[in-house]
Order: sequence, then C-alpha cells, then structure tokens
Amino acid sequence: MSVESARTMTLPSGQEIAALGQGTWYLGEDPGRREQEIAALRLGVDLGMTVVDTAEMYGDGAAEELVGEALRGRREEVFLVSKVLPGHADRKGTVAACEDSLRRLRTERLDLYLLHWRGRWPLEETLAGFTDLMEAEKIRHWGVSNLDVADMAELTALPGGDAAAVDQVLYNLSRRGVEWDLLPWCRESGVTVMAYSPVEQGRILKVEALEAVARALGATPAQVALAWVLEQGVAAIPRSGAPDHVRENRGAVDLRLPPEALAALDETFPPPGGPTPLEML
Repeated sequence: MSVESARTMTLPSGQEIAALGQGTWYLGEDPGRREQEIAALRLGVDLGMTVVDTAEMYGDGAAEELVGEALRGRREEVFLVSKVLPGHADRKGTVAACEDSLRRLRTERLDLYLLHWRGRWPLEETLAGFTDLMEAEKIRHWGVSNLDVADMAELTALPGGDAAAVDQVLYNLSRRGVEWDLLPWCRESGVTVMAYSPVEQGRILKVEALEAVARALGATPAQVALAWVLEQGVAAIPRSGAPDHVRENRGAVDLRLPPEALAALDETFPPPGGPTPLEML
C-alpha cells in the first residue's frame, strides 16, 4: 500500500486509484436533491475524485440508482465500489446481490465489491461468491468493510483469501483506534485501507483545535481533516452531495500538514494508547 505525491493509492494488484473519492451514504433518498446530487458526483469525477463508493444498503438501492444515472456515459472514468449486505453474503446470495447492484448501477462490472460487515454467513461462503463473480468478470477486485484484525487474519488464511484488496473502516481524527493494530496489520499484509465518514459526518468540524489549524493554513476544517486521513496512508470517501462541498473536499488533495499542525491535532485527538474494538457507524 502506498500513497504517491499526486495523492493516489496503489492496490495490491498494482492498480492506482484516487486517494480521495466520493461516498454516497444517504444520497438518492430525497427527490428534491436529486439533480444537485447528480451534479455533485459528476463534478467530483471532473476534479479527479474518481473513486465512487456506494452499497446496496444505501436507500435500499436508491444510491446505486443515482450513481448509475450520474455516471451515464462516464463509467470508464470511475473506479466504482459497492457492497453486499451480510444477510445476502452466502455464495449464491453474494452473486445475486452483485447482479442486482450492477443493474441499478447500469454497468456490467464493479471495480471493487465489498462485504459490508461480517454477519452470520461464514467468510468461506462470501469468498466463494466473490470468486464466482471474478471468474464471470463481474467484479475486478474484492474486499471487506468493518473487519478488525482477527477477522482479517481469518479471512486471509482461507484459500484465496489473501487476494483481499481493501478493508473499508470508520477512521477519522476522532476515531483513531485502528492505528493500534489494524492499520499496521493491513500495511504489513498489503491490504489498502479506505476510510468512511472521514469527517465524522461533520461532527468534528467545530472543534476549536481543528478550526485553529485550518485558519493557520488558510484551509477549512474539512480540508484539514481529510488531508490528515490522506497523510496516514489511508484513502478517504467523504459524502459529497453538493457541488460546493465537492470543491471544498477536493482542496484537501493539495493540502500538506506541517509538523506543528499534526502535533496540535494529536494533542486534541490523541492516538490510541492500547487495543480498541473496531468502531462502526
């Protein structure tokens, strides 16, 4: 796993993807915002935020349908990610769920397909479904979300399990527990880490220390929070439902945090002092 100067990340396959992408949780649920959300997604692609993350869970497929409309005619510009719900994640269910997602997304393949979180089905079942989808060329890479170190170790010990490309987890300045063990494990194992809710759904943006760092750098709190995630070697997929918000997020790509800024952020948002159970939203 690596982060290059142009803010890209390299997957285990060697493919480079944009380190800053676009999330879609809660998008597609309000008809009155549909055109704005489509415009935001398209602008993000224009600005190089070409990883677009969605899931069958989001709005019961509404977010996938929105993404499919937004990317019409632009599919090849995007690294498209979706997720299977745990309840669907047996071998046959994983394949069926992916095919439903492909239909809603108006595409023949996904670039990355993730198990959304671990449920009742054995990991072997989900992995078998991913393998079937890979062989059918309906997905290019597969991975997981919300799996901690023990789960990752179990997964990668399975036949073919070491092909996991990504673990997508909750990670931001206020949720740093993964730095104790999961991030080092993923780095050692070559698994790319992707952060969802990298600004804690906006809840950390009014913290005075973050605002002070942003003022000193001539940036916004959101830009500083996103730049911090990127500097940890982690990809970020902030939700981007309005064009102005997309432009603001994009500014994080060009922002570098000096040592004094990082020290100030560590003081207010300290790293973990020991093992911490994996947090989820």
